[in-house]
Amino acid sequence: MRRVLVILWFAVFIAATGCQNQHSASAPVIGITSVYKTDEDTGKEQAFVNFAYVRAVAENGGAPVILPTVDSEVILQRYLEELDGLVLVGGADIPPSAYGEQPHETVVPLTSQRYDFERKLIAKWLQGGKPMLGVCLGMQFTNVVAGGAMIQDIPSQVGAKVGHRGYHEVHIEPDSSLAKILGAEKASVWSNHHQAVRDIGNGLRIIAHSEDGIVEALERIDGGFGLFVQWHPEQMDDKQHRNAIYGALVKASAAHK
Repeated sequence: MRRVLVILWFAVFIAATGCQNQHSASAPVIGITSVYKTDEDTGKEQAFVNFAYVRAVAENGGAPVILPTVDSEVILQRYLEELDGLVLVGGADIPPSAYGEQPHETVVPLTSQRYDFERKLIAKWLQGGKPMLGVCLGMQFTNVVAGGAMIQDIPSQVGAKVGHRGYHEVHIEPDSSLAKILGAEKASVWSNHHQAVRDIGNGLRIIAHSEDGIVEALERIDGGFGLFVQWHPEQMDDKQHRNAIYGALVKASAAHK
């Protein structure tokens, strides 16, 4: 299966950049979760992902493979065995029932198919200890799976001191993996969300926050590479920032092969 995944990556990467000279078949294979939906007109199921995630992994020497939502323990186990690293992408809201609360009126929940699949994937991936990067929903979902809970709507429950749909500044803990990766203790980041981490899950710690106290990044505390950011580095024009974060994932995944 590894050979098949790498061949698929070469097709994706060549289409994206027109260049293959910087990569080899030994590139770490990075799984990227996907959005699941059913077309309202045709009723057909769809799996897709913003190509920015694919490009960010490929630009940094990884072999990106899109992971469709599947209801199969056998396929899920193959993902866990064959992949070297994982990117958890953004999306809709986690059902508040996952952390024992009633939904706020603004909540737009994930489809049950994606929720069930990614909940299992995240739980097993955390147990396995392989490198992972969670983006936006990916950070929130990991936190909930680890036993944490959410602020369901920032504007109504926290306020509008900081806009979380656009660029804003985040402050980074100096002893964190993120500070080492970026070489800085603050950064201007682009985000697009109305929810945020509230209670922190087991095995995680806060490593960045915004001026209004919103949690902006988490990391694993067991020493394995697990970085979770509320913003979207793959969408940012700052290539150095983007490549620092995705490059760190690819490097950690290569070392874990």
